Amino acid sequence: MTKRMKIDFVSDISCPWCVIGLRGLEKALERTGDIVSAELRFHPFELNPMMASEGESIAEHIQRKYGSTPEQSEAARAMIRERAAEVGFAMNSGSDSRIYNTFDAHRLLHWAGIEDPARQQALKHRLFEIYFTEQRDPSDRDVLIAAARDAGLDPDRAGAILASDSYAEDVRAAEHHWQSHGVHSVPAIVINDRYLISGGQPPDAFEQALRSIARELADA
Repeated sequence: MTKRMKIDFVSDISCPWCVIGLRGLEKALERTGDIVSAELRFHPFELNPMMASEGESIAEHIQRKYGSTPEQSEAARAMIRERAAEVGFAMNSGSDSRIYNTFDAHRLLHWAGIEDPARQQALKHRLFEIYFTEQRDPSDRDVLIAAARDAGLDPDRAGAILASDSYAEDVRAAEHHWQSHGVHSVPAIVINDRYLISGGQPPDAFEQALRSIARELADA
C-alpha cells in the first residue's frame, strides 16, 4: 500500500542547488512509486530579495557576498555543473552570468499552484531552464509570460498578473511562514509537515529518506 506524502519544496529559481535537489527528488519519487503517493507543492524563498531590477554580475555578487576569489567561484561552478549533469540538467552559468530579482517569478508560481499543481511544477522547471540553461532574465515580463505559456498556463492571465501586484502579499506571507518555521537556506524539502530534508541531495539520498519515512508511516 502506498503512503501519501505532502511534500513542500521551498526554493528560489536562482538557486542552482534547488534545481539539483528537485531533479534528485523527482528521480527518487519515480523509484519509490510503489510505496509513495506524493503531493508536491512549491513555495517561495528569495536568496536576494533586494536585488535590483537590472540584476548583478554573478562574479561580482559572489565576491561581495562570500568573499570568493574568481578561481574559487569557477571551481564551485564547475562542481555544480557536474552535479547538475548527473541529474540530467544543463547548467550553463559562467563568470559573465547575471543574477536577477525573482519576486515576479514567485508570484507567477503562486498563481500556477492555484490553477494546477502539475502546471506549477512545469513552470518551475521552465524557469530553471530559462535562468540556468538559456541564461535569460527571469525578471523580464515577456520572458515570464512565455514561460507561463510553455507550462500550459494562460499567457494573457500571466501578463495581467505581472502588470499588477496580484499575489504579492501571498508570496511575502509564504516567505515569512517558512522563515518563521526555521527555513533559512534552500532547497528545504518538508514532508508531511514533520520531516525536513535540506540541500541539493542526490537521488539515492532522497530515495533512502522516502523509504525510511514510508516505513515509519506504515508502523505508526
